[in-house]
Amino acid sequence: MTATATKYFRRDPAEVEPWRETCGQIRPLVEEKDEAAAEVHHVEIDHAKLHYHARTDEFYYVIAGSGTMVLDDDEIELHPGVVVYVPRGVKHKAVGKLTVLTVCIPRGVLGDIVELE
Repeated sequence: MTATATKYFRRDPAEVEPWRETCGQIRPLVEEKDEAAAEVHHVEIDHAKLHYHARTDEFYYVIAGSGTMVLDDDEIELHPGVVVYVPRGVKHKAVGKLTVLTVCIPRGVLGDIVELE
């Protein structure tokens, strides 16, 4: 990470140690502790668990792969370039092998996951 007094920074996913969580392997690029307006995660999804967030809205941007996303009672197709907005409270999971960038607003999403399976 490169930072200055102005609080800007640069993060490269290749330099961030990943760990496994509800959606798959996550690399947090902008974390809650960074005190930015949102969090940004690079996620390698492999059949995520159904879950929702009580206080967090999410945007998914599909970088690579294909599959589907379950959103409450609907299912939509995912492929590179697709953006999906998931409002707080919507039960969701991605199915397939995908690489996505998630933007979570407000920050604190890792403490706001309710797993349903």
